[in-house]
Amino acid sequence: MLVRNVEVPAAVASVAGGRRLRLVWANVAGGLTFEAGTGADRCFIKWAPAGSNLDLAAEAHRLAWAGQFHPVPRPLARGADPTGSWLVTAALDGENAVSRRWKAQPATAVTAIGAGLRAMHEALPVEACPYSWSAEDRLVVCHGDACAPNTLLAEDGHWSGHVDLGLLGTADR
Repeated sequence: MLVRNVEVPAAVASVAGGRRLRLVWANVAGGLTFEAGTGADRCFIKWAPAGSNLDLAAEAHRLAWAGQFHPVPRPLARGADPTGSWLVTAALDGENAVSRRWKAQPATAVTAIGAGLRAMHEALPVEACPYSWSAEDRLVVCHGDACAPNTLLAEDGHWSGHVDLGLLGTADR
């Protein structure tokens, strides 16, 4: 099965269970993220090829921890086979800050990205964070890959959540 000229991994097609798939992200490590389904059935399936060093099991743990304090996708299921691993998460409201709409409104997007990261730093408790970048002065819990595609914006232009927390940990801001 092809979606936007990308071969859908067999594990992703199986997990999708016949729901319509839409490719939403492809990274340089070969990782793919698909939106599956619509409405209440909507979720996201992230896939990492074997040997890519993308640790989706670790990301699932980080999402579960961070989700206690800040809006991030809730892990629903995960697994692996010889070709790679996958992580299914609940959908969050909003669209990423590099969507066509927010690219056309860069001042709004940049303001929302900054406000969202500030809110994350203030909400995630440093002393309770089980993940670390081994920084000497651990001032905040950092996203780990803070960039425009990983910040979601609501209809009104304010941040609504963060995705892709595979490297989340305490660090110097």
